[in-house]
Amino acid sequence: MLLIRSLAFNLVFYVNLIVQMILWTPYYFLSPRHRAWFVPKFWSRTSMWLYDKIAGTKSEITGQENLPEGSFILAPKHQSFWDAIAFFPFLQDPIYILKRELTWIPFFGWYILKMRMIPVDRGSRSKALKAVVAATRQELARNPRQLIIYPEGTRRAPGDEPAYKYGIVELYTQLGIPVVPVAHVAGLYWPRRKFLRYPGTIKARFLPPIPAGLGKEEFMERLIGETEAACDQLLIEASQAPNPPPMPPTAVKRLRELGSDTPA
Repeated sequence: MLLIRSLAFNLVFYVNLIVQMILWTPYYFLSPRHRAWFVPKFWSRTSMWLYDKIAGTKSEITGQENLPEGSFILAPKHQSFWDAIAFFPFLQDPIYILKRELTWIPFFGWYILKMRMIPVDRGSRSKALKAVVAATRQELARNPRQLIIYPEGTRRAPGDEPAYKYGIVELYTQLGIPVVPVAHVAGLYWPRRKFLRYPGTIKARFLPPIPAGLGKEEFMERLIGETEAACDQLLIEASQAPNPPPMPPTAVKRLRELGSDTPA
């Protein structure tokens, strides 16, 4: 049953993406940008609905009261494709930093350019970071926007050792806006590089914002400490659910470190 439901969801998920992209294209490109956001946000909501109805996985996102008005940085854990699509319906005008090559893909690239995302050239990290800071600052001067950036860069397994990168520190200090950490363990249910989709409830939390103006070390200490503590709590809750998802070795190890029993 798990295999069948996973197959059905994966198929319907991409069909839904393609069909909506085609059907909504005229409205999307003829509408002002603030109205065009309806399309990707609607797709996100329908994807989460399909995920629930087909795969049996609910998405429970709390802490919306912690999202400030105006511009800020949203800093989620990155474990799954789920965290790439689940959060932007909660944001007024989100903005991503993306590889420039993605803008060359027909349809997808045009959608990206419409929303004025920040494309970055791969190469020298220092030059790329400076270009990103300059482009983001220019974009935020035009409109209040919410920059989504994954502090660890690449997807990591639930419970894995934290590996936060310097880039978010530079963006935080240079842009002078608050950072909202986001904790979740979605990788237990929608694992990276795996086909199966496990049923249950993905819990995610927008944590209280870290105010602008802190020193680099204090900011990084708070970001890591607050995010990881919340993720640990969510990991324990997931492991103690009535029908917990399979725990990867990283999660089992972390649960033991926390003194929590792991599911059999």
